[in-house]
Amino acid sequence: MIKSVGSKVIDWVFAFICLIVVLICFLPIMNVFAQSLSSPLAIVSRRVAFWPVEPTLDAYRYVFGDPTFSRSMIWTAILTVICTLFSLAMTILCAYPLIYDTLKGSKLINTLIIFTMYFSAGTIPNYILIKDLGLLNNPLVLIIPGCLSVFNMIILRSFFYGVPVSLRESAELDGANPFSVLINVYLPLSAPVMATLALFYAVGRWNGFSDALLYLTQPDFFPIQLKLYNIINNFSSIEVAAQEGISGGVPAAGEGMKAAAVMIATIPIVMVYPWLQRFFIKGVSIGAVKG
Repeated sequence: MIKSVGSKVIDWVFAFICLIVVLICFLPIMNVFAQSLSSPLAIVSRRVAFWPVEPTLDAYRYVFGDPTFSRSMIWTAILTVICTLFSLAMTILCAYPLIYDTLKGSKLINTLIIFTMYFSAGTIPNYILIKDLGLLNNPLVLIIPGCLSVFNMIILRSFFYGVPVSLRESAELDGANPFSVLINVYLPLSAPVMATLALFYAVGRWNGFSDALLYLTQPDFFPIQLKLYNIINNFSSIEVAAQEGISGGVPAAGEGMKAAAVMIATIPIVMVYPWLQRFFIKGVSIGAVKG
């Protein structure tokens, strides 16, 4: 099919708009990166924009030298892996039975599950529930309450609905039970959507801090985002830097440390995107099935 001149112009305009949007989203990251590498004098004189001025690694040395920050990074990485695997297992176990028409009360179960998307008890009742369950100051509070996303479950259930019933029936004729059908038929076909949901869960857990802020008081269990939240909102890091001579007595050194902490906390999860990007189109197009 040959495109007209007008359609080509529209394509170029659309591509240019997309480029502008990408730049608008990318420039703030560049500004943070430049501040993390710039000297305190350059920051205080507001000479830092999108490239480092008088580059120095003092901010990164300070952040990496903080044992609590390194421990928080390692703990968050482990927590993200555990939460992702556990959430995927819960999503599969919730979505798979609902595709069976023979499941008694399936309509009621679907209604109750969807009901939770629109209505919730609120922060105070949730806190009371977590307290009664004995999960306060327990690392399990970062895993169990948010282990299942109804939105992700609906995506996976819709994908399972798209799998031809004939595949399931042929496996059942060969003597496979529902669990064997799940392992040998549905899961091999759902690799793209599972990778997409895994990324959703991993990003959500890596960026989450509100649950830790509400339910945890022990710093050993603080995820990286809560640690970063405390760094940004607590100027004690600037005072410590000045006492140790890192900032040279310049208050803007704290800004460089904040920027360095933001970059260190952001880069690991950003590196996951290129690895799973090839699954996005397949995962979102949940209606297609390959044999």
